[in-house]
Amino acid sequence: MIALLYGLLVGAALGLTGGGGSIFAIPLLVYGLGLPMPEATGLSLAAVGLMAGFGAMVQRRNLAWRSGLVFAAAGMLLAPAGAALGHALPAALVLSAFAFLMGYVGWRMRRGQASELPTGPCVARADGKPGPGCYARLGAAGSVTGILSGIFGVGGGFIIVPALVFVTGMPIHRAVATSLLVIFLIACSGVTSHVLQGAVIPWQAGVLFVAGGLVGMLLGGRGRERLSPERLRVVFAYAMWIVAAFILVRNGPALFR
Repeated sequence: MIALLYGLLVGAALGLTGGGGSIFAIPLLVYGLGLPMPEATGLSLAAVGLMAGFGAMVQRRNLAWRSGLVFAAAGMLLAPAGAALGHALPAALVLSAFAFLMGYVGWRMRRGQASELPTGPCVARADGKPGPGCYARLGAAGSVTGILSGIFGVGGGFIIVPALVFVTGMPIHRAVATSLLVIFLIACSGVTSHVLQGAVIPWQAGVLFVAGGLVGMLLGGRGRERLSPERLRVVFAYAMWIVAAFILVRNGPALFR
C-alpha cells in the first residue's frame, strides 16, 4: 500500500508539471521503501517509463513523432553508459549529485516554464521539415538526457521539454506530449541496461508503484487544468529544494568517510 501511495504521488507530480515530477521517485524509493540505490534506479526508470508511455498514448494526437524519435534515439544510445557509470560510483556520491540535480530542477521550475524561453526553430529546408542542424541539436540534447536517465533513474522531462521548444519552436503542449514518448523510449533502454548489469528490480513493489502512478497521472492532468501554473511551479520548486536538502544531510557524512 505504501508503494501504491508513493506511485500515486509521483504520477500526480508528473501529470501536474508535464516534466520534472518524476524526480521525486528516487527519494521515495530509497528513503520511503528502503531500496538500495541500484534497485531504486532501475525501478524508477521502469515505473516512470510506463507512466510516460501511458501519458504519450493518451496524448498521441499532440506528438511530434519525427523530433521525438530523433531525440529518443540519441538518449537510448547513451542511457547504457549512464547506467554503467551509476553502478560504478558510490551510492552516497550518486545520491548527493542527485540532490544537486533536484536543486537545479527546482530553480528552473521556480524561474519559469519552457514556454517562457526564447525559441529558435531550426527549420532549414524548403519543405519546412527540420534540417540536419536541427537533428544534430536534438541528438545532443537527447544524449545528455540519456546519460542522466541512466545514472539517476529520472525521466529527464525537465530537459526534454525546454530542449524541444528551444530547438524546434513547437508549442509547449506539444513538447510536453512528445517528452512523454521520449521518456518512455529512453527508459526502456535504461531498464534493459540495469538488468544486464545485474540490478535486481523488485517487481512486486513496482507493480503497485506503477498502478498508483497511472492513477496519479490522470489526477495530475486534471489538476493542471484547474490550478495556476505559477503556483504549481512555486510549490514544486520548494518541495524539490526541501527533499534535496534532506538527501544532502543524510549522505553528506558518507562522502567524507
